[in-house]
Amino acid sequence: MNESNVMKSEINRRRTFAIISHPDAGKTTLTEKLLLYGGALDLAGSVTAKKKQRETSSDWMELEKKRGISVSSTVLQFEYNGYRFNLLDTPGHKDFSEDTYRVLMAVDAVVMVIDAGKGIESQTLKLFEVCRQRGVPIFTFMNKMDRPAKSPLELIDQLESVLNIHAYPINWPLESGPFFKGVYDRLKSEVHLFEKTPGGAYRAPVSVRDLTDKQVKDVISEDAYSEILEELEMLDIAHEKFDLEAVHEGQMTPVFFGSATNNFGIELLLERFLEFSQPPAPRKAGGETVPLEGPFFSGFVFKIQTNMNPKHRDRMVFIRVCSGKFERDMMVTNSRTERNVRLSNTHNLFGQQRETLDEAYAGDVISCITNADLRIGDTLSTKKGLAFNEIPRFAPECFAYLVNHSPSAQKAFRKGLDHLLAEDIVQSFWPAQEQSPIPLLGAVGTLQFDVLQYRMKNEYGVETTLDVKPWTALRWVDPSVSEETVKKVISYDSAYGEDDCGRMVILFRNNWSLQYFAEKNKDIILHSSPAALPE
Repeated sequence: MNESNVMKSEINRRRTFAIISHPDAGKTTLTEKLLLYGGALDLAGSVTAKKKQRETSSDWMELEKKRGISVSSTVLQFEYNGYRFNLLDTPGHKDFSEDTYRVLMAVDAVVMVIDAGKGIESQTLKLFEVCRQRGVPIFTFMNKMDRPAKSPLELIDQLESVLNIHAYPINWPLESGPFFKGVYDRLKSEVHLFEKTPGGAYRAPVSVRDLTDKQVKDVISEDAYSEILEELEMLDIAHEKFDLEAVHEGQMTPVFFGSATNNFGIELLLERFLEFSQPPAPRKAGGETVPLEGPFFSGFVFKIQTNMNPKHRDRMVFIRVCSGKFERDMMVTNSRTERNVRLSNTHNLFGQQRETLDEAYAGDVISCITNADLRIGDTLSTKKGLAFNEIPRFAPECFAYLVNHSPSAQKAFRKGLDHLLAEDIVQSFWPAQEQSPIPLLGAVGTLQFDVLQYRMKNEYGVETTLDVKPWTALRWVDPSVSEETVKKVISYDSAYGEDDCGRMVILFRNNWSLQYFAEKNKDIILHSSPAALPE
């Protein structure tokens, strides 16, 4: 097989996707169980596991283990059935929307996890809108069917009415709560009956039957069996046919029911995802569509993580490969700085575990240890002048200065702050009226500040406090507006300054103040994201 065919074959077997959800919907548990069924784990862990049990592979940060939530996106790479998976577990908490958004820029599909007992929740809706904007294919997993749940028809109706997307149930639950027995595969007309395993640590034994099989009727009550038949008949009559093209365009979502905790329906989800998902899609740089097969290598930085290995104080840069073939020690150009960067210390990742990576193809995620001047959104390529479209930022809603009260720790404080700002945990600004040697920090939510302070103490040994500021809204000013113009009309409770890229911003005390300013100063154009600023 020649090099061109090898590259085409390698790209076609890549599947890069993220798992998203509202907090506590079971996203990290589902991630763990997909790894179990994908053969990447022999024994599944649990976020709420006891000390002697395994911890989850995706939640490796100490703070995540303590709180039982994901606060940092994680890359998990593994092989399954001849395919290479790049699975990205994302933060569920709303305060980390920006981290999740950046991950969604790097994937080709998502699995959306919904708590069947709660239905669509606020963060689910917000993340779904991000996916819709990008046209990302969405696979829906109705989780926790082993607990009291809404009726499956109600869940499907809510999915369609609230998210405004066509939903096609690939399987259908056989009861719910303590009576949840399994699912009916509508495409193959098969019943999958599951058995629980201790703690869900191993694959759930399953028997495949016909819906009319006596064993199926024996384990389901007569009333429930009749209701299931009626629901299936209703779905066949009322719902449109399964349309794979609509799935790929993000207009239809295949829906799966199950329980991640008990491993019910996980293998069906994994197999059908493999069947229905697509290989990597070409990306755009400006108005140019970059061909997957080269002839040049290109990718963009979507995440930076320092101190994944605290003993070595390393700085890991995550790169989504968009075209061509990557080879270790490759020299690439950073389009922002126009400087050359050698990508030598590159790895495959499995949570915090790593192994040396020698080559990668479009669709892969490369992790590289480097101290080079790289930022989130940077394009790296062997072709000079190529720049992928910018990763948008969210406007922060919480602002504070980080205060170090120990002069002897000042060097560690500055080093830690520089490293953590490079990760974009929070954003940094320089108000014109404030004479501070350190930047004003902006966050979408206060938990981002908690993580920043925790990591400053845990990784750099610096105790800090927050000097919270009263502003709750920020907008970027159009470059056509001069600083003098803004200075003349700025109100006493607002402030103006620059972000870390030198773009002018205005900080407002609240949304009312923002709206009042916009109405009174229609000639001053404001933007909610720097991505909307003209070149």
